[in-house]
Amino acid sequence: MLLLSNQDVEAALTIEDCIAAMDDGYRELGQSRGASGVRSEILSPTTRDDGLYSLLTMSGVAPKSGIGAVRINSDILTWPRTSQGIKRVKVPAAPGARYVGLVLLFSVETGEPLAIYPDGVVQRLRVAATCGLAAKYLARTDARVVGLLGTGWQAGGQAAAIAAVRPITQIRCYSPDPARCQAFARETADRLGIDVIAAGSAREAVARADVVMCATSSMQPVLSADWIAPGMHVSSLKRLELDASVATKSDIVITHVRKAAAQIARTAGADLARDTEHRKDALSKALKQDELPDLADLLLNRTGGRRSNNDVTLFLNYMGLGYQFAVTGHVLLQRARERGIGRQLDSDWFTSEVPS
Repeated sequence: MLLLSNQDVEAALTIEDCIAAMDDGYRELGQSRGASGVRSEILSPTTRDDGLYSLLTMSGVAPKSGIGAVRINSDILTWPRTSQGIKRVKVPAAPGARYVGLVLLFSVETGEPLAIYPDGVVQRLRVAATCGLAAKYLARTDARVVGLLGTGWQAGGQAAAIAAVRPITQIRCYSPDPARCQAFARETADRLGIDVIAAGSAREAVARADVVMCATSSMQPVLSADWIAPGMHVSSLKRLELDASVATKSDIVITHVRKAAAQIARTAGADLARDTEHRKDALSKALKQDELPDLADLLLNRTGGRRSNNDVTLFLNYMGLGYQFAVTGHVLLQRARERGIGRQLDSDWFTSEVPS
């Protein structure tokens, strides 16, 4: 069994690897050869008055790759009120101010454990790769300028993903925190080798952009339908950061998945989380998300994509799948083995002589 750190994952796995793996993987999923399990979250009171404990699990199997995957998150969640409204924020409350998320890979041939690693880096890569894959098939081929709303952890992945599928020459990013926005622009420019500008407003970031990517933690809309121009490709990671009116301005709307099996158990004291889910459900209904074509439909040509350079295309990346961790895990395991990355553990520690 291979033990990998976030640094190992970053050294072994590229965004290009992930996009290529997802391109193949979603075809398998769309043909019902791959499978994604229930996304389950339990929310419970914790010792913090301003937060809840969250235990989240999701799983998936990619038979073609021979991998089963389980992702587990053990988090402290808070909903602070800011000048921009309420945000959902994970708190690094584990010793050393760290987050807790793990991915476990298993063999579909023997059932044995193959690898275990933190979910931090691969989580960003799989989210980014999904949006990058959608942009590969929906964005104009001559797209060069990106408007990026958000400058956090996920936003960095979004920038890398669009640069991997289109010859981007400029990214204009926006965050309500000017210092953070400037720092993100410098770091992203250095990492990607392209021009990255810190915009003074969300509207300034979006103006004259070919691609608009929303990657915020906002629970209020950050993109106005009035800013949408012909030919744009738009993507969004959070349901509440986008207003349903943006969908009405779009000619082609594709969702990541129509209906992902999900269940949330809430104990007493989870009222704020409950209200948030109600708002998300209302937006999903307004977007008619359950009726939209999904990413697998697009890749398998069961639905049409962009028809002209004037079409506005919209991708809603709103529900993660355990299946994504199986697909990315297969490539990660291959690359790590090829490069001798990681630490070998005795599989006997994780298996048993008696049936479970």
